[in-house]
Amino acid sequence: MDALSSLADGFAVALTFQNLLLALLGCFLGTIFGALPGLGPSNGVAILIPLAFTLGLPATPALILLTSVYYGAMYGGRISSILLNIPGDEPALMTTLDGYPMAQQGKAGEALALSGIASFVGSFFATWGLVFLAPQLVKVALLFGPAEYFALFTLAFATLGGIASRNQAKAAFSAALGVGIAMIGVDAQTGVPRFAFGEVHLYDGIDFLVAIVGLFAVSEVFIFLEHRGEEAHAEGASKLVNRVTAPLSMLRKTAGTMGRSTVLGFLAGVLPGAGASLGSFIAYSVEKRVSDRKGTFGKGDPRGVAAPEAGNNAAAGGALVPMLALGVPGSGTTAVLLAMLLALNITPGPLLFQSNPDVVWGLIAALFIGNIILLIMNIPLVSLFVRVLLVPPKYLMPAVAMIAFVGVYGISGSTFDLVVMVLFGLGGWLLRKLDVPLVPVILGVLLGGQMEVNLRRELTISNGDWSALVDSWLSITLWGLAIVGFILPILVGSFFRTNVGKGRSRESDDPD
Repeated sequence: MDALSSLADGFAVALTFQNLLLALLGCFLGTIFGALPGLGPSNGVAILIPLAFTLGLPATPALILLTSVYYGAMYGGRISSILLNIPGDEPALMTTLDGYPMAQQGKAGEALALSGIASFVGSFFATWGLVFLAPQLVKVALLFGPAEYFALFTLAFATLGGIASRNQAKAAFSAALGVGIAMIGVDAQTGVPRFAFGEVHLYDGIDFLVAIVGLFAVSEVFIFLEHRGEEAHAEGASKLVNRVTAPLSMLRKTAGTMGRSTVLGFLAGVLPGAGASLGSFIAYSVEKRVSDRKGTFGKGDPRGVAAPEAGNNAAAGGALVPMLALGVPGSGTTAVLLAMLLALNITPGPLLFQSNPDVVWGLIAALFIGNIILLIMNIPLVSLFVRVLLVPPKYLMPAVAMIAFVGVYGISGSTFDLVVMVLFGLGGWLLRKLDVPLVPVILGVLLGGQMEVNLRRELTISNGDWSALVDSWLSITLWGLAIVGFILPILVGSFFRTNVGKGRSRESDDPD
């Protein structure tokens, strides 16, 4: 009942004119970011962080804007997946397996409507899971000491490569690179500059917002410049969309699918580092095993659309649980949101629900409101979002670059930060060329400092005894999960990618 009472207070915060307007704007922009191939939720949130600071938004409105973009992008990823067979982001990859065949059969409107409803179901019930699970996880987090937090951060680094990562060694290198960047600046304990190379501007360290905008937004511009002649052909997409409705019989047929996929997706999202990609994959795989008795999955089965959409949107909500309760992001996008919280001098973790209840519960209430906005918006306005696919990247990318440069300069007023941002953009472009994931870099920049602080604190308490790091059942459990989380993707990651590839091959071989 305490959770429901706090949620009612959150609605009082969220239901102001400004916050409703920001939720509407965030949902609209997020859907566009999700629909445009290559951008996705991480890039969408990263691009708008400087804008939020430039507008001078307080903590709660800024987070409402960015989380609405997050949820909107999870909705929008399905549009290009269904119409063009091009996933808007990685979690939408599974939607192409049955969504695109439905479009080829003249059922694009039905597929879009069904995916919108499945996304709503997954997000709505996952937000209820956030309401009740996050406060309970806070009680567990109060048992954490320096050793447990160090083990928890290690768990986050070990698992953030994810099931879909092509190479865990590259993910580990990426995380180590991020931790190394976090070490730049004057050591708070000894007062000695580290990795500053005599540059005074680096004594305060690297601003993680500059790093995020550079790695995501600016690197996207460089990727476009490299492939400037290769644009998606979406001219025929709008012609595929007929009446955007889902028959009642189809909704009845997929109701059980949505329920099962929501539960699986939420559980996958709560796992640190798993994220929406795992939620989408598990939901589709389980539903295929449970329901595909006639071999219709991969050929335009509505259940093959409902399952991954409910799963990835439920995982998006679940990923907010460890971020808010433990200060450990559950996905790449929540890592970017974590940076926003830290930039606003708000520390996620066990004390967040006590020290900033208006921020937390206002945010959760806004998620409910955003889901309703997205459901209403994505059915009648889907034709508008489809037309966004026709916007050439040569017009879109300059706008992304402008927002990045103006926003970062507005935050710091430093031309040095602009140079650093461009360097991070070049670095992000190079890492993407080498197929090295960017999210572990961000996680290292965000958590590397806290990881070092907790390690030093535990060694100080134990007089340098390293065995103190595994001196409690909780730390031992976290270390065990970290080992399993690092090894498991190596064992099953190839299976995940092989199954996705087989599904897409069957789809392309289907003459219909």
